[in-house]
Amino acid sequence: MPYDDDLRLAHVLADAVERITMARFRAEDLVVESKPDMTLVSDADRSAEELVRSQLKRTRPRDAVEGEEFETTGHGPRRWVIDPIDGTHNFVRGVPAWATLISLVDEGQPVLGLVAAPALGRRWWAATGSGAWSGRSLTAAKRIHVSRVPRIEDASLSYSSLSGWRALDRRQQFLDLTDECWRTRAYGDFWSYMLVAEGAVDIAAEPDLAVYDMAALVPIVTEAGGRFTSLAGEDGPWGGNALATNGLLHDEVLGRLGTDARA
Repeated sequence: MPYDDDLRLAHVLADAVERITMARFRAEDLVVESKPDMTLVSDADRSAEELVRSQLKRTRPRDAVEGEEFETTGHGPRRWVIDPIDGTHNFVRGVPAWATLISLVDEGQPVLGLVAAPALGRRWWAATGSGAWSGRSLTAAKRIHVSRVPRIEDASLSYSSLSGWRALDRRQQFLDLTDECWRTRAYGDFWSYMLVAEGAVDIAAEPDLAVYDMAALVPIVTEAGGRFTSLAGEDGPWGGNALATNGLLHDEVLGRLGTDARA
């Protein structure tokens, strides 16, 4: 497949990052700061992203790199999008549900995604045309698929929090949707979408996300047979928010949450 070498590199990058993040997870001397947008950042976030950027500069010098903690570097049709620790609030509080997100965007489309959650002992990955997989490595993996649940009243929904839905003036629509679903849980962050990809959850939605929060998730959900759009129905990670489903439920959920949640 055209992105096999890039996928192998993504696993190598994740291995290297894991050595940093796991060494700092629950460390007593972890340094945590508030960024201007009032989100948290730790020394582990910055060190992990610096490591990825250094390795990409050496192995993919022609590719651009975009990350959460530092400015975008480089130009061209290929762009690596990195979130060194998705779920930083969990990380700094000692909750093991956090992950490194690594994605490759080629000609404006996310074509590769890897989610590595070392404290959970899990990884998920996909590249265009190669399916979605979960395991500890490329050689020890199981192919994953979304569920076949066709009705909202039989569906399981995962989200991160309720506060953002109020800011988008969609809180009541979202609450109505949760009331109609069979089951709701706030697994949050990357985990909601990986559970959709492996068929354990049928719907995941968030009202406010950046590209680096989503780019790695898109290939995994879609290669597993699902759909990933903005709340306005735009495919991919470009709309500032996210809805991922098993595909069968997607249009109906879009209708419940409104056509453009940012309007």
